[in-house]
Amino acid sequence: MGTAPGPEGAGPLQKDSKVAVVKVQAVGAAPKQVTMKGLYFQQSSTSEEITFVFQERENLPVTEDNYVKLQVKACALSQINTKLLTEMKMEKDFFPVGREVAGIVLDVGSKVSFFQPGDEVAGILPLDSEDPGLCEAVRVHEHYLVHKPEKVAWTEAAGTIRDGVRAYTALHYLSHLSPGKSVLIMDGASALGTIAIQLAHHRGAKVISTACSLEDKQCLERCRPSIARVIDVSNGKAQVAESCLEETGGLGVDIVLDAGVRLYSKDDEPAVKLQLLPHKHDIITLLGVGGHWVTTEENLQLDPPDSHCLYLKGATVAFLNDEVWNLSNVQQGKYLCILKDVMEKLSTGVFRPQLDEPIPLYEAKVTMEVVQKNQGRKKQVVQF
Repeated sequence: MGTAPGPEGAGPLQKDSKVAVVKVQAVGAAPKQVTMKGLYFQQSSTSEEITFVFQERENLPVTEDNYVKLQVKACALSQINTKLLTEMKMEKDFFPVGREVAGIVLDVGSKVSFFQPGDEVAGILPLDSEDPGLCEAVRVHEHYLVHKPEKVAWTEAAGTIRDGVRAYTALHYLSHLSPGKSVLIMDGASALGTIAIQLAHHRGAKVISTACSLEDKQCLERCRPSIARVIDVSNGKAQVAESCLEETGGLGVDIVLDAGVRLYSKDDEPAVKLQLLPHKHDIITLLGVGGHWVTTEENLQLDPPDSHCLYLKGATVAFLNDEVWNLSNVQQGKYLCILKDVMEKLSTGVFRPQLDEPIPLYEAKVTMEVVQKNQGRKKQVVQF
């Protein structure tokens, strides 16, 4: 076999010689930067209105120390507490959106001890996260993640983890749920209410719940184990206190998890609040001796007669703020235990979340606007 001709002006190439291929970059041209699209929100300086926008963001930097680089497979949507962000003085031009995530570990920092590339994980990004969960990849400290059981779907992991934390916080840490207790869970067909009912049943409690519509009532009546009583408040005529006292033989319930309460008289409350929420006096009336009232009403106001009635019953009031786990490093061990238990209960079928159909990332902006206005019922999850 002969020799092959070489380039012009050069000698022939030998049979076994190798050719080096050199890529030449134009002088002054910058290397192409890989970008990803993420969802952010911007708050108006003159009002509480917020605007959701997609923004291009640069690829994540090298993963360092205790941080994990995560390929997001699913991200759940929840209301953003803009008031809390303001109080925490977290002032940015654009805030990342989406915190409840599930995905695959792509890379780990040198100090990471719990995870390795390829692990399937789930977690809740911290309040001060620089990365939006509604993005293809995020960077997160390993202490905010736990392993996801293989049999748990991505959407279920992301769609349950925050409500699982809230239910645990309310029923275990704030009200010490135990077998045989009676529990009133307001708006039981909501995403939080569903998980709270399932957790209470798992612990052997007797559950009473309220329904805000006929559809919710039918949904709650299909629950297994069955709910002791479903109180339909959709027509505004149901007497929640009387129903609970009747169901408990006049003793009152041991634990109440509300979904908001009316604080004032009918003339001073918005029409929607009037119809669906009980008055604070009703909650106090239906509480049993030594009862625990866990409220989601951050501006709850109790008058001296209210406090005196609670005093006579030896009852307590606690505020449900699941962000306390993110704000306190001291409680990090307990927080991780909760996250692990939520995943375990998903795996064993104790938790069966009510999720809407998964949506693609490009629909996240419109869907998030609906979620922020609290107009959705089932949990919305973006699937990648």
